[in-house]
Formats: sequence, structure tokens, C-alpha cells
Amino acid sequence: MAYRWETPASIWQEDGANGHFALQSSEGLGRIDWQSHAGARLADVAHLLGASLPTSCACAPIYPEGFVHCPHCGQALQRLNGQPTRRPGWWGPGADAALPRHVPHGLPVTSLALGDSLEERPAAPHAGRPDRLMPAPPNAWCVFAAAGFGFPEQRLLALAHTRGVLQYWDPLAQLWHVLTPEDGAAGLAFTASAYAWLPLEGGARGEVALAPTAYGLQRLWINPVSESYRLEPVVDAPVLAAPGLMRRYLACLVGAEGNVHLWSARTDFSEAQQLACPDLPAGGWSRPFGYDGRLFWLHEAGQLSWRPGEAPRFAPWPPGWQPRLAFGGPTQSRDGRLWHIGHDGQGYSFLELGAETGPPAQVPIDGARLGFANFLFRRGHPVLDEPWSSEHVEDQAQDDTLVVPLLRSFNNNRSQPSGLVLRLHKYTGRAEDALDDRVIPRVTVEWIGRRNVILDEIARLARPLECVPLVYDDCLWLHHPDWNQMRGWRLDELA
Repeated sequence: MAYRWETPASIWQEDGANGHFALQSSEGLGRIDWQSHAGARLADVAHLLGASLPTSCACAPIYPEGFVHCPHCGQALQRLNGQPTRRPGWWGPGADAALPRHVPHGLPVTSLALGDSLEERPAAPHAGRPDRLMPAPPNAWCVFAAAGFGFPEQRLLALAHTRGVLQYWDPLAQLWHVLTPEDGAAGLAFTASAYAWLPLEGGARGEVALAPTAYGLQRLWINPVSESYRLEPVVDAPVLAAPGLMRRYLACLVGAEGNVHLWSARTDFSEAQQLACPDLPAGGWSRPFGYDGRLFWLHEAGQLSWRPGEAPRFAPWPPGWQPRLAFGGPTQSRDGRLWHIGHDGQGYSFLELGAETGPPAQVPIDGARLGFANFLFRRGHPVLDEPWSSEHVEDQAQDDTLVVPLLRSFNNNRSQPSGLVLRLHKYTGRAEDALDDRVIPRVTVEWIGRRNVILDEIARLARPLECVPLVYDDCLWLHHPDWNQMRGWRLDELA
């Protein structure tokens, strides 16, 4: 005989023959395939659901939520927390809604106080090592999301968006699991433009993000118990440029009726509309960023800006001027304008973005500058004033290095920007070549702030822009598709 147990969020069935419990359903998870998937992952499942685990008895491997004692032998159980976590999530360097409005949203900038912990380490020239290592996802070219997803504990997802493969990290078993699509789910692949997904604020159990795909804009839900995911369509048209958020409005480029359209709606998906943009390219767009009430997408052909309630505006670049999108992203001058670096065939210059009237301003500079959001470097030296100002030289020995910024940590109490960078040593060539397939013999991972800290050394690194920083489980991690392991540094103050 089987006995039915109901908790506030789940329904369990107890086998009368052996006393074991099987999960039948749980809020927000959809169909449960208990026998095929959960048997080897009961510890992770218990932590996700807030269920109970045995401490000394062997009557059952898992118990429903709220059980304090084994109903058969009376032994005490380990009762896990069932309240959803309130810890801040990580959706990639560009989805931090806690940033103030005067900081462009959508760039690799985070409001987490990373430097408060990292700067406690021995300063340069002492070279540190990672505190923790994690196996790289089996599909290594991916983006990451670390959040509670409505569960009691934070979990990590890795989406290989070029293949549409969603991977789930089981921290207790120290294994990556590939989540399979539920029946009829569309694919998650997206290759038209640079990838970005948007976290959803509802906090429902299993709800992950608003994800662009070749089949449309989709709401993504995960079921870690059955190792599966499902999708709910929001827009039934191929997405051509990743979605962005401006205040209470969403927008992205989609393909419909043979043309490019800008689709927009409120964050609750009401008031949806599509505006035809037949002259826009159908791919190759950057991730969107928001500033001054507008969303921007950049392309090798020009810049697209959109303000909620208005028609989108596309402005081609000046004749002969080509942006260097790989150099980072837009940065700000002291008067609040945004600028992007490019090359006119003779030299580098900064071009004003989003000029409302007249042609955009252009300021020539004497060399390449890598970075974004006031986190700029010329060669191995920071640029501390205007984007076109001369570099601040503290150590002449850094003239033969090249700094590649990865992540800025915004802290309003600091007069100068701080963040995570790669320093390419003994490199005096063009910045464009260093960002391509050229192998750099020696690279250091550094934190630039009140104290400069060398976190690690890397031998023979190619394609430095494929390094992906993320914050998960109170650690700052760094991933590169060529590495077998992700490297992590503890952030004690975030615990």
C-alpha cells in the first residue's frame, strides 16, 4: 500500500513495502521523473526542495519537507531550509539592475563589492593562486547564470548558446548535468548576434530568464529534479539581436514577414508592439546597453538607439570610420556623453554615441584604449580623466604590457574605477592582434584597485576576450573554453 503525503509545495508517495518516499509533484517543476533521474542525486534534490535527510537511520534516503523525525524509527533528521534564497544572482557581466542610472547598464560592470575582499590579499608583485577549482562545463563555450531560481539554495547554470545546450552544476556531487528539453520544447540555440539573457523578477520556482533563440523570445524554466527544462514563447519570431531592458520596458530585434522589426513590451509582456525597421542588418549586433533612458545596439555598420514610446533610430558610422567593438564598450566623458573607440584608416578616435542633433563629435587619440565605462587602459597604464586623456604612468616597466579589462566593480565610494583585468606581458604589437588567435606566452590575472593584486598566472593564452568572469558560491570565478578547470577566488565578505 502507498501512502500520500502533502506538504505546502509538494506531494510525496510513501512505499508501504520499504518505507521509501518518492516525489510525485512539486510547485513550479512540472512533470517529475523520479525513478530515472533523482535516485543518484537525492542530496542535491533535498537541498533544492528543502526536504529532510537521514542522519543516522537507514529507513529511507530522503523525507518530505518539514519532517523532523523518521516516522518509522523516530531518529532525528536533518531538516533543510525551505525558504527561497535572497542572495543576489549573477546573470553575466551586464545584467546588474542594482547599478545607479548614471552608469550604463549592460556593460561588464557589477555593483558587488568584490575589491573589499580581493584587496586583502598580498599586493603585487606577489603572485597568488586560485582558492578553488571547478571542472569546466562539457560544452565549454557558454554563458553563466548563478541564482536561486526560486529554490532555497543558489545554483549555477551554463548555457552553450551556440548549440542550445543547458548545463546544471550539482555542487554536492561535483558534476555537470545536461538538462534535456521537455516534450515539444523549442531549441535554445542563438547565433545571430552577441548573446544576452534577462533575469525575470517574478521569483517563481524554476523560472530562469527571458532567453533569445532562433525560434523566438522564450521564458526559460528548469526542473533540476528531472534534469529538464521547458520554454514558454513570448515572441514567435526569430530573434536577431539580444533583448534589453529599459526601466519597465523590454525590446529586441526580431525577424518577421521577411523584414527586421523592433519588438517591445512592458515587463509583464503587455502593450506589445512591433515597428518595422527594413534597413537594419539581420544579425551581428552587440549586446544591448541602456543609458539616459535609451537602449543601444552597436553594429559594424552603425548604432541603433530606442527610447520607450518612440521610433527606433539607426545612425550609420561616419564614412571611413570603423568601430572597434572588441576593445570593450562605450565609456563616458565628464559631461555625461557616451563614446566608442574606432579607427578611420589613419588613427584611432572616440566617436560620440546617441547624438540627438547634428553629426556626432569625434576626438582623435594617440593609440588604442581598451575598456568600458571609465575603466580604460592604454597599453599597461590606466586612463584616469577623459577617455582621450594621456595615460597615468606609475611604472615605466608596464610599457611593454597590454591590459585587457574583463569586469569593472562599481563602488561609489572610490574615486577611481577598480576591476578584474588580464595583463599580457612582453607584448608590444597591435591590440587587434592580441585579441585574436595569437598565443601570449605569459598572462597574469589581476585585480586593479586600492591595491593591485595578482590573482594567478596563465601560460600560453589565446583569445583573451573569451575569458568569462562570474560570481557564484561566494567566489569570483574565471572560465576560458580552453581550460579544463574554472579558477575561483573566495569573497569572504559576500558570505
